[in-house]
Amino acid sequence: MSTFAPMAASGTSLPKNIRNLELTEISSWFKQRGEPTFRARQVYEWLWKKSALSFDDMSNLPKPTREALKTDFSIHRFENVISQISKDGTIKNAFHLYDDRRVEGVLIPAEKRMTACISSQVGCSLECKFCATGRLKRERNLGADEIYDEVVFIQKQTLEKYNTPLTNIVFMGMGEPLLNYSNVLEAIDKITSPEGLNFSAQRITLSTAGVAKMIKKLGDDNVKFNLALSLHAATDEKRSKIMPINDSNKLEEVAEALKYFYSKTQTKVTYEYIVFKDFNDSVQDAYKLAEFCKVVPCKVNLIEYNPIDNGEFKQANPERLAAFVKLLRSRGIIVNTRRSRGKDIDAACGQLANKLQEVDKS
Repeated sequence: MSTFAPMAASGTSLPKNIRNLELTEISSWFKQRGEPTFRARQVYEWLWKKSALSFDDMSNLPKPTREALKTDFSIHRFENVISQISKDGTIKNAFHLYDDRRVEGVLIPAEKRMTACISSQVGCSLECKFCATGRLKRERNLGADEIYDEVVFIQKQTLEKYNTPLTNIVFMGMGEPLLNYSNVLEAIDKITSPEGLNFSAQRITLSTAGVAKMIKKLGDDNVKFNLALSLHAATDEKRSKIMPINDSNKLEEVAEALKYFYSKTQTKVTYEYIVFKDFNDSVQDAYKLAEFCKVVPCKVNLIEYNPIDNGEFKQANPERLAAFVKLLRSRGIIVNTRRSRGKDIDAACGQLANKLQEVDKS
């Protein structure tokens, strides 16, 4: 376990967060001071391309300008980061936010890829029965800058620990990304922009529990990143038992939204399907899933269930899983079986629940 050095005094009242401002607004600040507006571009580059977390780092600005910026603005940043390493190399990070809340993000190393699993909200409001995060109340949305900072930190961590660059980003951490739509899309814009991290949008996947209206909005906005649906059951009856969001976003509505999304973006959708013992693992369940796969071009990721404290579900047995996969493949569906990483430190899919807070306070 390691601790990232504190970067701001806890409990202090900070001025306006400069990373909430557009370039034009920063330009106006310089103009009002009688300074050349090209300085705004310099500041913007420091904030988003160079990921500066202090005005003192902005070495091409005059010192009086840096002091004025410190007076009028703040740069919200992590107070500290506590990292825990799994025996399989997965690293879970607890990000201590400026307002004393915490979220978690995970670095998942594999032979051919390095993936950052990013959170979008502090807690979650969806209460999925199989997910530890769903037991936490949603405290607030993350800002675009906080989401961006998760990526920057894990990107540096990847280079330091594994001497290789980050290859993929998945919005599969804490929270429902589509319930923090504007901040998530702004963060992705900064992450993919040449004026930001210049990361490929094709290597970013946003996972949703199925907010139909916002899936359509993704299509209207013609996003370039990938979309995954946390499906986990292909009938309304079963899905509503484990995912309350299905009561207000029935599978028929979600299917229509996916068709609309695909018509606008031509992007293949991924269905995530956690296989639970004696709940959604029968051949009949596989038939239902195969039918749903006809909605849009897709692939299926079958995910090993990761038990949570006092959870009611168990992992499916290998024989039933093999029969499930066989049925899907016989229907021409692309199927990948995902083995979980970081289970020993509660960093696997569905296990993020801010348990590192307890370690931090001990």
